[in-house]
Amino acid sequence: MRHITVNELKARIDAGEKLNLLDVREDSERADFNFGGTHYRLGRIQSLDIEEVQDLKDEEVIVYCRSGNRSQTACMILEHMGFKNTVNVTGGTLQWIEKFGR
Repeated sequence: MRHITVNELKARIDAGEKLNLLDVREDSERADFNFGGTHYRLGRIQSLDIEEVQDLKDEEVIVYCRSGNRSQTACMILEHMGFKNTVNVTGGTLQWIEKFGR
């Protein structure tokens, strides 16, 4: 697992890069604020339900949550399941909102 700051992520988004973003927060958190990507709650990953993201195993997958803790857990589980290039967003949406607002 690698780590990326919200500054680095925003620069990549602003540059128009095609990114595989995975939001592992709960539904209410996602409804409140998100910066894109596929919504795939941590609970699904913990129960090894990865069928819908299985095709990303060989690609870079950038995972985020509220603070960076759940996304780090998700990255570790995904790596254990064969994902080769997981990236945790350090500070998560809290850091994003602090730096860039909503």
